[in-house]
Amino acid sequence: MIGRRKERLDEEIREEVAVIIGRELKDPRIGFVTVTRVDLTGDLRTARIHVGILGDATQREKTLGGLRQASGFLRRELGRRIRLRHTPELQFQYDEGLDATERVAELLDENRSRPEEPKE
Repeated sequence: MIGRRKERLDEEIREEVAVIIGRELKDPRIGFVTVTRVDLTGDLRTARIHVGILGDATQREKTLGGLRQASGFLRRELGRRIRLRHTPELQFQYDEGLDATERVAELLDENRSRPEEPKE
């Protein structure tokens, strides 16, 4: 039962944090951010928020810094929107999986653009 509840909370937190970042955060350091997934710890005290960030490594670091600095505000807003006994502490991480996905797409495009070699 706890597994289903945790999954539901993961998704609910993901949606709410994405809305708060998109509509209410006005920090100029924070660029285009996509909240890809949330991993709550078993005790529901900490939420690791995985984000995709548009831009290069410098922009990524600036955005992550802005998100980490705004984590108190985000946690407070999340607590107002989601009824939990304890609002989890928010930890932001860049989603490395997006880089791998992008690299696979590039390789597939390269492969498609190569002329096919005749078969013997």
